[in-house]
Amino acid sequence: MKQTKMAAGSFSAACQLRMGQTHPFGALRGFVPLGRGEERVYREIREAIPVLDAAIGKLVRLTGGFSVRCSSTQSLRALEEFLKTVPCGHAQVGIDSFLSGYLDSLLTYGRAVGEMVVANGRMRAVCWADVTQLQAEEAENSLDTVLYGPDRSGQLVRLPYQNLLLFSTLNPEPKNPFGVSIFRGMPFLADILLKIYTTVGVNWERAGNVRYSVVCKTKPEDDPVSVQERGKQIAREWARAMEENKNGRVRDFVAVGDVEIKVIGGEGPILDSQVPVREILEQLVAKTGLPPFLLGLNWSTTERMSTQQADLLTSELWALRRSVEPVLRKICKTYLALEGLDDRAEIVWDDISLQDITQESQTALNLAQAAKYRAEAGLPPEAE
Repeated sequence: MKQTKMAAGSFSAACQLRMGQTHPFGALRGFVPLGRGEERVYREIREAIPVLDAAIGKLVRLTGGFSVRCSSTQSLRALEEFLKTVPCGHAQVGIDSFLSGYLDSLLTYGRAVGEMVVANGRMRAVCWADVTQLQAEEAENSLDTVLYGPDRSGQLVRLPYQNLLLFSTLNPEPKNPFGVSIFRGMPFLADILLKIYTTVGVNWERAGNVRYSVVCKTKPEDDPVSVQERGKQIAREWARAMEENKNGRVRDFVAVGDVEIKVIGGEGPILDSQVPVREILEQLVAKTGLPPFLLGLNWSTTERMSTQQADLLTSELWALRRSVEPVLRKICKTYLALEGLDDRAEIVWDDISLQDITQESQTALNLAQAAKYRAEAGLPPEAE
């Protein structure tokens, strides 16, 4: 693999499997807008289906926080203070605020972008931005990503300080190298679900605001003029009765002759939407990786998180952590380097606790008691 010189004192390997110049317009082929049409669909899905919006919030919060570990005590104190007080824009302070917004964008769009704001040789802020306003291009070595954004006049230009930008992708694929949203595959089912909800709303609006059919049956020997006059009189009296009932005064309707009154559409039952709605929600919730009861969907009266579900959810959360950990490490190392401190820093994630603490404690107690009894009996310790 050949080496390509990128900057003074730095080298980057040129990838042999990702060649951008495969045809005369290879530069245009590698230019990818990060805000494509589906991003608007994903935003509308979150707004229209509260369960999915809650799922994103749950995943962001369950990912948890982190602490740092440094080789130098001085570096540790300075870095911890910086992470607690760093401005993140939009009236947010602290690296946890940045991480929440960054993860939200990563899950919704499959990619997230941020920036380290440096002034006078010191890091002043860490901000996240709307990734849909940017465009990306593979660098000459086919390993790095170059970001483009609009200037003050709205023209698309290459952002000047690429080394201060933060960019992450979720589950990148060969066809989608810049990440895949967690909502991919949901628009079709979401459209059906919204149709059901809309129809239920229309049906209940009709059922709650009843329309009546008043039919006055006549005989063949009746005079047509008198029949017409009697119909007008019944219509007036019916309208007066309905108007007074609407104003809170109960008034009976009295008519002479064979008069039939029916509720329009009263014979047609409203379709039961429980089964199709549940089937669709099962598909949507399965895509998020969260147990249904965490989103308020109590489909079983005794539903609780099993050990297998907790393990699967824990693996999903660790996958999210691995996606953003390089960005957090870059922020810490850049801050320490600008401060002239030892920039060796590690990210230590908080423990993910999804199991019943009482059950875990009881299990640990049982194991300790078993080990004690084996020791008192002179038996060898049980192999782990």
